[in-house]
Amino acid sequence: MELQNGETDNETHQSGVTTSMELESYLPLTPMDNSNKRRRKKSFVWDYFTVQTAEDGCIKAYCNQCNKAFAYINGSKLAGTSHLKRHIALGICPVSRERNQSNGTPTTFTKRNTANPPRKRYRATPTFASFPFDQNRCNHDIAIMIIMHEYPLYMVEQPGFIDFVKNLQPQFNMMSYTTVQEECTSIYLREKESLLNFVCGIPSRISLSIDVWTSSDTTCYVFLKGHFIDNNWNSHCRILNVVRLPSLKDDALNLAVVTCLSNWQLSGRVYALTVDQSFLSDTIAMNFRSFLVANDPNFLNGQLLLGNCLAQVLCQLAQNALSSTSEVVWKIRESVKYVKTSLVREEKFIELKHQLKVPSNKELSIDNQTKWDTTFHMLVAACELKEVFSCLDASDPNYDLNISVDDWKVAEILCTYLKYFFGVANILTSPCYPTANVFFPEVSKIQTELTNASMSQDPLVRDLTKPLKDKFDKYWKECCLVLALAVVMDPRFKLKLVEFIFSKVFVQNADEWIRIVDYGLHDLFLQFTMETLTLSETFGEDGNIGISITELQDEEHQGEIFLTTGDGLSDFDVYISEISEGQQTKSELDRYLEEELSPKSQEFDVLSWWRLNKYRYPTLAKMACDILSMPVSTVNRDSVFDTEIRRMDSYRRSLPSATLEALICTRDWLQYGSLQSSSTETSDATVKSEF
Repeated sequence: MELQNGETDNETHQSGVTTSMELESYLPLTPMDNSNKRRRKKSFVWDYFTVQTAEDGCIKAYCNQCNKAFAYINGSKLAGTSHLKRHIALGICPVSRERNQSNGTPTTFTKRNTANPPRKRYRATPTFASFPFDQNRCNHDIAIMIIMHEYPLYMVEQPGFIDFVKNLQPQFNMMSYTTVQEECTSIYLREKESLLNFVCGIPSRISLSIDVWTSSDTTCYVFLKGHFIDNNWNSHCRILNVVRLPSLKDDALNLAVVTCLSNWQLSGRVYALTVDQSFLSDTIAMNFRSFLVANDPNFLNGQLLLGNCLAQVLCQLAQNALSSTSEVVWKIRESVKYVKTSLVREEKFIELKHQLKVPSNKELSIDNQTKWDTTFHMLVAACELKEVFSCLDASDPNYDLNISVDDWKVAEILCTYLKYFFGVANILTSPCYPTANVFFPEVSKIQTELTNASMSQDPLVRDLTKPLKDKFDKYWKECCLVLALAVVMDPRFKLKLVEFIFSKVFVQNADEWIRIVDYGLHDLFLQFTMETLTLSETFGEDGNIGISITELQDEEHQGEIFLTTGDGLSDFDVYISEISEGQQTKSELDRYLEEELSPKSQEFDVLSWWRLNKYRYPTLAKMACDILSMPVSTVNRDSVFDTEIRRMDSYRRSLPSATLEALICTRDWLQYGSLQSSSTETSDATVKSEF
């Protein structure tokens, strides 16, 4: 048994019993032992010690310098080498210590003279031979990495990446540009098939949103997203198509929508559509509406087929507000830069803040002018620290930016209304796309505050908010009815909140607007009811074509399965049933609206509520499913605060249209994980029981 480096006898011989052969193997080899095949000891201490048998029969280790004896083997016990190492490492050997003190040289030791120095041995390390190399799996993983992190396809041909991969796994055959492009396309097609099966398996309609990107060569890229709620009442938002168009003139946008409807089998299933109208002229918008209604005549005469992007509306309002107060904003921005660009000045600013005992916990930050929310946060922090800025010139003579009291007042008014815009826009940044019911209270708050501020006696407030109110009025008039329908589907508010808000916004005309919402709500419910009745007449309970009453009676006669009551009053039972059916009953919608409101709670989940109550209101639940999935914004959640037009970069512009679409769509789908058809497939009977 070999003694490993640094091991003791307790580690190697736990039993305490040593055979003569094992004992002999512990001794270091000498030149006369060359013919012996025993394994050599490898501890470095044997370069400085010699093992000899003492008079008492014990085997001891003698220092080559001072000839001091140390216990090594006594009977069946092995002393180990730790005490020998200490004798060497700590300079305990007196001969070596005296020699070193006399000549000032570091401690050295005379190695034993061996004809065959011991060969260095290494501990065994685990091997990975049990893990087979899979080229196809590696190809797939590289493609997924490129898709998820938006790396360029040509990175697989870059020398640095090739060397890196070869060092990790020499067996890997590096992919070419064409190979990785094909692998990415293959992943896209598989994920698309899975998503298509998922979309086709849900009973609800799909709402679309259209976002438009541009490029330096004026080419347009249309992103079409699908918004829907599945059978388990989970909300989804997926990019369905990315269409490259030379421009948005004429019927180009119509072509993009037709492509989407065809690819995803959505003909007759589109419920609402949201688009950023800033890209469309009035003529193109009108033609687009007519095209959509003609191809898919939806409810409310197409009123749900075109809207504005809320994120873009809020961005324009914020930019207009910042632009109208640009001089004040510039002063504050430069003051913040002055403090933040020097560590010394920042420390002095913080020290002055403590001296003035300013209670604010805000930290100054320089804004990114392409993100209006960063400017808002910069202004809020600066306003809370205005006392420090006011005294900064006294402690720092180099600070010469004079922000007056009126300037601070303008900044505070600006922050007041930017806060309303930020609150609504921040909802759109949620990881899960929010349902449409949450926006009516927030949007109506903006409308109310701007209306009141535009009539303020304070000229600063009035001059700032009057242009903002005029711009927001257009969005409010176009979308308030749609948002009102959505909030009615929230059992915490129903129609009561609409009545309350409209009475404050429209004042004298409130009753007329409330009647419009009520009429639209009942008309929409009637449309869903008619559709449900049509499906019931067409399909039986098991999803097969329904049979006539005559056929059913014939089958009953053949099977002799007529049942009669024993009291002879079967005719009376039929009579009572006919009376009950003839009596006028309240609809699901009326019963829902008359019931008490659900308690308001921050944790309330409207989709969970409808999932639990879908059997009480089967038709209304189907209606809620479509309404709540309507999108109010077209942009990604990471672009909600962008002030610049989104542009396609030069690399992605160079890609073929099919490859570009595959990379963008697949990245979006993989964020939510691969869809498993087994968890989403439901039978026709289950779907009918839910709705």
